Amino acid sequence: MALIAPSVLSANFLKLSDDIQMINQSEADWFHLDVMDGRFVPNISFGMGIIQAISKEAKKTLDVHLMILEPEKYVADFARAGAHNLSVHIEACTHLHRVIQMIKAEGMKAGVAINPHTSIQQLEDVIADIDLVCMMSVNPGFGGQKFIPNTLNKIQQLKQMIVAKGSHALIEIDGGVTYENASEIITAGADVLVAGNTVFSAPDPVAMIAALKKC
Repeated sequence: MALIAPSVLSANFLKLSDDIQMINQSEADWFHLDVMDGRFVPNISFGMGIIQAISKEAKKTLDVHLMILEPEKYVADFARAGAHNLSVHIEACTHLHRVIQMIKAEGMKAGVAINPHTSIQQLEDVIADIDLVCMMSVNPGFGGQKFIPNTLNKIQQLKQMIVAKGSHALIEIDGGVTYENASEIITAGADVLVAGNTVFSAPDPVAMIAALKKC
């Protein structure tokens, strides 16, 4: 059974408190929070202030995904804002191992995110040091995109690497997750499903989360 992480990017920001309570009361496991800087990806979302506000009401893990350049400058700030997991993009980190150490030093679980075009082989030297791989199954920057089928092959390859290296890293799939493809993604080896539009555009988001948990 996979962990379900509704993506707050798809929530109604005029009624954010209501959506937080909905996630709290649902079978969801994590809050997934996408931070975009308009430089690494062609969109701007939200930052530390929103995450700090969410942390005051959220009763579940805050899984923060940084789609930003120079993430090392803000590691301590996101820890103070209430992040439990912090994922940084391999493509944005010149000194990835150092950033992983910084995240762990702040008491957070360390994740590495990879774009669809990035080979999982680039994770080989850090996979034993991290807690999470956030595998992008769409091109990052916007919600509502369709799942890239080749992601299934990458999940299987990554799972083999994790086992071979004795890593305990979870595989998180971010982008295009639907009720229709969730079972296939989990069968390939995913541990965490990020779901944005699938949850928040559903007539009954709580029921959709429960359905995803059963996949």
